[in-house]
Amino acid sequence: MPERIYGVRHHGPGSARAVVRALAAHPPEVLLVEGPPEADELVRWVADGGLEPPVALLGYAVDDPGRAAFWPFAVFSPEWQAIRWAVEHGVRVRFFDLPYAYRVAPEPAAGPAVASPVADDLGGAEAGGGEAGGGAPRPVRPVDPIGELAAAAGYDDPERWWEDVVEHRGAPVFEAIAEAMTAIRETAPEDPDDLLREAYMRTVLREERRRHEEIAVVCGAWHVPALTRKVPVKDDTALLRGRRKGKVAFTWVPWTYGRLASWSGYGAGVRSPGWYHHLFTSVDDVVARWLVDAAGVLRAEGVPTSSAHVIEAVRLAESLATLRGRPLAGLAEVTEAAEAVMCDGEPLRSELIARRLVVGERLGAVPDDMPAVPLARDLAVQQRSLRLRPEAGERALDLDLRQENDLRRSRLLHRLGVLGVPWGERAATQRGTGTFREQWRLAWQPEFAVRLVEGGMWGTTVVSAAAARVTRRAQDAGTLAEVTALVEVCLLADLAEAYPPVLAALDTRGALDADVHHLMAAIPALARTLRYGDVRRTDVAGLATVTASLLSRVCAALPSAAGSLSDEAARHLRDGMDGVHQAVGLLADESSRERWLGTIESLASRSGLHGLPAGRLTRLLLDAGRLDGAEVRRRLRLPLTVGTPPAHAAAWVEGFLSGGGLLLVHDEALLSLVDDWLADIPADAFDNVLPLLRRTFGGFDAGERRAIGERVAGGRADAAGSSTAIDVDRASAPLPTLSALLGRPMKAIRESSPVKTVP
Repeated sequence: MPERIYGVRHHGPGSARAVVRALAAHPPEVLLVEGPPEADELVRWVADGGLEPPVALLGYAVDDPGRAAFWPFAVFSPEWQAIRWAVEHGVRVRFFDLPYAYRVAPEPAAGPAVASPVADDLGGAEAGGGEAGGGAPRPVRPVDPIGELAAAAGYDDPERWWEDVVEHRGAPVFEAIAEAMTAIRETAPEDPDDLLREAYMRTVLREERRRHEEIAVVCGAWHVPALTRKVPVKDDTALLRGRRKGKVAFTWVPWTYGRLASWSGYGAGVRSPGWYHHLFTSVDDVVARWLVDAAGVLRAEGVPTSSAHVIEAVRLAESLATLRGRPLAGLAEVTEAAEAVMCDGEPLRSELIARRLVVGERLGAVPDDMPAVPLARDLAVQQRSLRLRPEAGERALDLDLRQENDLRRSRLLHRLGVLGVPWGERAATQRGTGTFREQWRLAWQPEFAVRLVEGGMWGTTVVSAAAARVTRRAQDAGTLAEVTALVEVCLLADLAEAYPPVLAALDTRGALDADVHHLMAAIPALARTLRYGDVRRTDVAGLATVTASLLSRVCAALPSAAGSLSDEAARHLRDGMDGVHQAVGLLADESSRERWLGTIESLASRSGLHGLPAGRLTRLLLDAGRLDGAEVRRRLRLPLTVGTPPAHAAAWVEGFLSGGGLLLVHDEALLSLVDDWLADIPADAFDNVLPLLRRTFGGFDAGERRAIGERVAGGRADAAGSSTAIDVDRASAPLPTLSALLGRPMKAIRESSPVKTVP
């Protein structure tokens, strides 16, 4: 045969080196590479210095961009190195796998399933690409070739067998691997997807034989037996006949080593992309250079690691390799050596090295003039303008909205969120607040390229697409809260075009919605928009009238909604009232504040109100200065009177103290009030009250409970030292109960007590 077939393992550095040597020794006239033929026009970009692996070919259906697939390439991928060699030497390159257009077309009534848009790995479970959306997962191949060969060689780890046989040896093993694949396929069941793809490959190969004498083929080693097998032309033609094609488009997109790893779900992935990158790019001193890099990772995190550590780790890794009969220390040996010598056996340090080096945080790049959808091109322009470069690893971004560039960055991240491209996520401590500062966590993912393609249906720029998307969501919103959330989105993302239709939808939905819970849920977002709109220089005219109208309706409907509540409904009402109360404080409108406080003041004094909202409203009125300490103490005692159900008392106390324990730590007056109330509880009632208090204080964080105890103990000690002596008998009375609850002997309780005068 005129062709030379090189069966490889996708993303294998040893295969990559062997392929380049073979091509240099026998230069072909045409190079056939396993991949989507629709991407042939993109091969020329490999010569562009701006295309830096890891990258991937992205293919998608023009009429349904959500149906998309990737074909990833790393610098150590044999296909990538073969294509680069061909481009540099002027050799024509042609992808010859089954066209992706068959995948996105409607299935024929009969016949085998269309192959997944992927390139099979020698390891075989799945292929070298991944469906990004809209397609069913491809079934696992009936046999794992690497596992079979490793087991035959006496290895229990297929990856280690591959390293020893291929990655650490210089001689090409194409003939041996092809022979092994032939033997395995003779007894293994056939995959219908493979049969269809290989029929197309043979068709292309026959076509090129008529044109050229010297042909080189680079494909997954699993396919080599099928390409060398004598199959009648009519059989392949019959298998491919009747296939329909859809319309597809292709481009190059950046990829990451994290997505190249097998644990990410990528069928042709490898467990250690960073290690394979190191094997391919390091000419000599592979082990020493790797451990030097590992030391650098530890030093960057403040772990003292000297050159002596590196020297000793190299010795240990090489000794382990010798004892195990390996030609070179592999990943297992360098990992064990680094953990023993450089990490002091600390798993967290070893995990850090694995994340930074073994997998790696490398993100590829594509040229600025790469063909792309207009939306992706507009985003790239803004990223350069804002000096906000995509990175694979997660990093923090602290924005000051008073700075013009930071404000523009914030708007871009919020707009991308609207389009389903969560490049940035708000830090939990800052979520939902409207201050001058925003904290974000940024991490670019390759699949965002597909989201940008899908978002192109809404507009050609990020701002126009986000505005159109928000407008449609407002029209389709089913609840008032959904529309009010969109009002806040318009503020955060500065979507001036979407603001009028969203406000109109808010007015309409607010007039039709009579559910007080929906109305309460709508007010906080509107209040944040009104309060912080000036920070973002957004025009919020007209919103104040809508917000005031909703608040008036809440005040009118709240008393009737608070009657005959179940525990779950009471909790829901409590949360809603908390949100409205905070929102009213943000509005800085005295008339709205008085209307709201008057409503909850009247509601809090109603008899028969569920304990949870009753206690919470008492607390809100105390914080607002509408109740004095004496009145609050009186109300605190009422739930504990004879005849009051314990469940009501527990709910009342929980409502009063809800919101966490930090306020008790920092608000001395409130802490003193609660402390005095506890001190006034009669001794015969304390045993009944204790479970209620345990339920409430048990919801606080351990640090909050400890701080409250220290404040109370310190206050008591100060009081005792100044004017009041401790009642020893009264202080000792709870000790038997505490001993029973904590399961500790009385002696230990006395020794740990801050009241040292207790006998």
